[in-house]
Amino acid sequence: MKSRWNDIDADRYVEAARSAGHSEALGLRIYTSRIIGGDPDLVLHGGGNTSVKVRGEDGSALMHIKGSGWDLDTIEAPGLPAVRLPELLAARDGPRLSDPDMVALLRTNLLDAGAPNPSVEALLHAFIPHDFVDHTHATAILALADQPDMRDTVVRIYSDRVAYVPYVMPGFDLSIEADRIFQAHPDCEGLWLENHGLFTFAGTARASYELMIEFVDMAEQELARKEVVLTGPQPNDRVADAGLTARLTKALAGAGSPFEHALSVDFRSTPAIRTYALRGDLESVSRRGTVTPDHVIRIKPWPMIIEPEADADEIAAAVERYRAEYRAYFQRNAGRTPDAKTMLDAYPRVVVVRGEGMFAIGGNAKAATIAGDLCEQATRAINAAESYGRYTPIGEADLFDMEYWVLEQAKLKVNQAS
Repeated sequence: MKSRWNDIDADRYVEAARSAGHSEALGLRIYTSRIIGGDPDLVLHGGGNTSVKVRGEDGSALMHIKGSGWDLDTIEAPGLPAVRLPELLAARDGPRLSDPDMVALLRTNLLDAGAPNPSVEALLHAFIPHDFVDHTHATAILALADQPDMRDTVVRIYSDRVAYVPYVMPGFDLSIEADRIFQAHPDCEGLWLENHGLFTFAGTARASYELMIEFVDMAEQELARKEVVLTGPQPNDRVADAGLTARLTKALAGAGSPFEHALSVDFRSTPAIRTYALRGDLESVSRRGTVTPDHVIRIKPWPMIIEPEADADEIAAAVERYRAEYRAYFQRNAGRTPDAKTMLDAYPRVVVVRGEGMFAIGGNAKAATIAGDLCEQATRAINAAESYGRYTPIGEADLFDMEYWVLEQAKLKVNQAS
């Protein structure tokens, strides 16, 4: 992976920020956020987050943090709302905050009451003492982060430059745990989040961004050391069978379906997707979960699988099996927490056609395209993870908690409204 930093472009963003009455730091934050977001092997569709700590006109300490649901590749100043930093730092030594209390803390300390909700990882950004903080879900990182027992490997790859954070659900608890680990490794330049992604941080926008590029490149080199080929994003090179598409859409858009009144499909077939769809253990691998936790709100915990020659009755039966399996998944997990859960619809968002490709399903073209992009990246990460060792994302219980986390659902609603 190579740096996309360009001095001329950086200066242009600085000048635009100054012209709009913003700081140079915010201009550079917008610039590096966009070049991060412009690389699909770093983040996709609302994924990842960035921040910068600045001084207000009155000298007060502030932090601009990505607004929940914003896409980094098109982010502008309103997508990086400012929050009062001292009040966020005080949460580090206070009582544990519930999700509503954390959201209330963040919203109360927004300078602009009409700004979007700060990222659910805002406190983690606040606790890291560096001015610029970047977080991505890079494909190479996920191929390694979704391996069992990677702590020693991370030390071997990065020495003491990156500190290892065991999986904790994003939000307040992750912020506290990541801060604890950072305090134990104050000279580290990044945090490796098990099953999740990577943070880097530095005193300048360029240094933090180029640390991200360097560390992702080191992950790619680790994969190459074991002769694992991680391909870049691949364009679709086949079209779906028209008859199969018609049979599938009819089965998914029946009465009572969330797609009864509107359904879009996005068919993808690339070399990486076909490698995945040809796996002899496809059922097993596909049921392990998503490559990074927040993908679950877009593509459900696992796909539905059909044969390329499946007729209407076989597809209808596959849909009913999927719905029954999803209801069982919900029932297994909904009772673990005291708060009541309402089951989301039980229809798939991804349909794998064995050996051929996959359909991403959405209520509109945008949702289907987003799901398709996530699946294209996921298949490349899973293929690499399986070649390297064993693809081992978070378990079912953690995935359920993420899918039914009210803060993730809120993020999805923001994207649907945009």
